[in-house]
Amino acid sequence: MADVSEAEGDREVPICPSIPSGEQTVWADASSVLQLACNDLRDGELIHAENFNLFAAMSALEIMDPKMDSGMVRTYYSVDEAIEYGAAPIPLSFDKTVDVQRVIDIMDHLLACEATWHKGCSLAQTVFSCLYLLRPDRTSSHALLHSYCRVMRATCNAVVCTVSDTRTNEEEDLFTMTHGLPLKVDGDDKCLTMLHAVEETIARQLRACKATLSKKRVTEDIEPLQNNPDMEEGFCKSLLCRLRFRKHFYHVVTNMKRPQGRGLELAKKHIACCFEELESMIKSAEFLKSINAPGTLEDGMNNETTASGCQPVGFDSTLNSRLSAPTPPRAIETISWKKAAEYFQKLLHELDIICSYSLDPVFEGVLRFVVEFQKFQPELVARAHLQHLLVQDGKLYGRDSVFAVICKASLLPEVAKNHDIQKNETVVQLGQLLITLLRVLCTNISWQRRKLGKILQDWRIIHVQLELAFRKECGDISATSSNENICMKICRQILIWVEEQTYWIASRFLMLGFELDLYSTGEYCMVYWYMYIILIKLAERTHMRAMTSNEISKKKGKKKRDLVKDGGKDNQLPPAILFLQCHVYLAEGLTMMLAALRNERKIYLSTGPFNSEHERFVQHFELLLKACLPDQVSYYSFEETTAHACLSSLSMYNCFKETQRIAKELRSSFSNDSDKMAELRRIEQVAEHNSVALSLISRLGAVDASLKVQFEFSHHPFFASVVVKRS
Repeated sequence: MADVSEAEGDREVPICPSIPSGEQTVWADASSVLQLACNDLRDGELIHAENFNLFAAMSALEIMDPKMDSGMVRTYYSVDEAIEYGAAPIPLSFDKTVDVQRVIDIMDHLLACEATWHKGCSLAQTVFSCLYLLRPDRTSSHALLHSYCRVMRATCNAVVCTVSDTRTNEEEDLFTMTHGLPLKVDGDDKCLTMLHAVEETIARQLRACKATLSKKRVTEDIEPLQNNPDMEEGFCKSLLCRLRFRKHFYHVVTNMKRPQGRGLELAKKHIACCFEELESMIKSAEFLKSINAPGTLEDGMNNETTASGCQPVGFDSTLNSRLSAPTPPRAIETISWKKAAEYFQKLLHELDIICSYSLDPVFEGVLRFVVEFQKFQPELVARAHLQHLLVQDGKLYGRDSVFAVICKASLLPEVAKNHDIQKNETVVQLGQLLITLLRVLCTNISWQRRKLGKILQDWRIIHVQLELAFRKECGDISATSSNENICMKICRQILIWVEEQTYWIASRFLMLGFELDLYSTGEYCMVYWYMYIILIKLAERTHMRAMTSNEISKKKGKKKRDLVKDGGKDNQLPPAILFLQCHVYLAEGLTMMLAALRNERKIYLSTGPFNSEHERFVQHFELLLKACLPDQVSYYSFEETTAHACLSSLSMYNCFKETQRIAKELRSSFSNDSDKMAELRRIEQVAEHNSVALSLISRLGAVDASLKVQFEFSHHPFFASVVVKRS
């Protein structure tokens, strides 16, 4: 209790009668004491006890504050109280037409809640804000609502299991926290049986309705869905598409979880059905809207969580807020039904891409697929399913051992995957790093970049450890000889591949910085310079791996005189290396162009009131420098390389011209690869654009001071295009 005697002075403070609260304690009303103290306090003064801690006070929950006190904002204090006051009636209405309308509204609002949950909000405050889900037994007398709630719970449970197993959810997300909610209820495993029976009943009602409207004889006596014959067809169609969407979506999430990708083909068929039913749901909005507000425009649906525009019954988002403790309750804003439909269209498209994947056994192909997939900015649920497909039981696709994947990626012969060296402890650790890399690549790009930077040092260390372990196992592996054994070949190829992967991770780390908008224009020069260094190293290791593999295969299959005949061909770089060479030239050209603009026109200088350019260099590339990627790289080497760059230098023009030339030549090599062809077009556009811009700057820059140079990413996500304008 605070000492307020000084503030009171000699005044007598009236004390209200005590309120008995126990044998040894009583409560007293201190309002008058506090009021008198407040009247005497000046600005900046604070009454506190000796043990008062300001930091602890700022971190404490404030009682009665709606933003901090989870019990403050609440309509009901328990589910039973909400039911008692009629918040979740069964039936929803004694008028069958109103009952059906309300069931559709519940379905629509649950869809919006599900999408909101997928976006990272708490399950307790979104899907399970539905009172009917919190009391499963209450809906048993209402077959339509009961069947829908069952399949809804089963779907949520399947999604939670997938995301929990893969751990793709971010640290701050509440996605997988179930808070003891009734996510698993006896009988939910048979949810589709009940849903199918209800679907069949409504389908018969729709057929009977159509027969009546066309004045045909009805073959069976069927009770209508509701009381208004004019609305029977519309209601039946609206319900059927919602029930069928829920059924097919449940099939999608369960089939995609089947081991070794066995359910992908079937899941793909259900995805196609989901698209059809979702389209029917969107079309039904016009009918549902017209019932409640005839003549209204669809623009009103922007913030409404149901297709009809009505508020659904049976929901209270504040009821479970205490389950989010110890954090203060989040203010949950359920996304609109229209946006929820758009979300599921996007999610289904991403799941369809995963189902269409050919399960490429080559690791390079896996990396390329994941990188291309990430360009769609996939949702959490889609990324979880992708990781589940890629990594199962510590194997690729649950079937290929990690060592076999490494051997194939290292271009080793088939027999190498059975070699005893796979039991080596360091090789096992390499396999774990590979699995970790796949998991990291399936996270969102900001989380991914952070993790990639951290594992770079692990890959660098494992290379040193492997080298030591291989020397102990096989002897000197640095020198090649005609009588080397299979163990030496395996060791040398794996070491080259590990280095190549390390530089690939480094390049991915740098490129993601552009997607995340982490670099300012004044820092582009140093970033492209570092990319240029890393890409050169990557191209060297990729070429070395291919050349070493060719040497092994040629020694096995060709005579010495055949090697002489093919000598000319060996000097030609393979398409994969030339493809990397395009990126190298672009990075080099942009580095020198930016450096020349800094040197001659004094623009895009990396200056600021806080950090020097040297400090920014270290901040951006600290993780790369710690991993010595590559060796002997520093800010001073960057400064030395770019200090004398000038716009009249032919090397810049040559970089962009060489990029265009190689990109055109590679078209025939990648004619069957749509992703590579698209990348070549983007590269060619950047090179052509920058070549023209460089000519303009060189020709007009000295005489026209109004020329303004800007960098945009209109053609490529990582390589900037130069735009020249008059200010």
